[in-house]
Amino acid sequence: MEQFFQVGLISSTHGIRGEVKVFPTTNDAGRFQELKHVILNTGKEQIPLEVQGVKPAKKFVIVKFKGIDDINDIEKYKGAQLLVSREDAVSLKEDEYYIADLLGMEVLTDDGERGILKDVIETGANEVYAVEFETLGQVLIPAIHDCILDVDVKAGSMKVHLLEGLVS
Repeated sequence: MEQFFQVGLISSTHGIRGEVKVFPTTNDAGRFQELKHVILNTGKEQIPLEVQGVKPAKKFVIVKFKGIDDINDIEKYKGAQLLVSREDAVSLKEDEYYIADLLGMEVLTDDGERGILKDVIETGANEVYAVEFETLGQVLIPAIHDCILDVDVKAGSMKVHLLEGLVS
């Protein structure tokens, strides 16, 4: 299981006082209002930061970190990921899962076909799981109770039922 989840990417600086424009990679940009701590992942190091302030800005959020008060201190982090630990992640409801926990999961159909969950596609109605099966090729499975029979995140496995018409 993943220990950290990406919640955003620093796209650019904002003003001269150390604020940054962040592109949210979470399905709820409003969660930034609740964030107290993030981890700045530069690719070479992970820097813990305290969130001082957040303002919405169209499809972005403007974030101010405590102790970073100058554009020169933050400019070098353009493109860096903002992560949260599993403990600081949004709580899940029943039958909800973190996408990071689903990717790479072994998928077994009720007919014995085996595959690997390669992608989660978010649609308006429900998510769709792109699963690469050994014999069936790629199958898109809607994340609905009729198709998803069981998910065991700890074991890294999912049992599914392929409705008629899903496999060509």
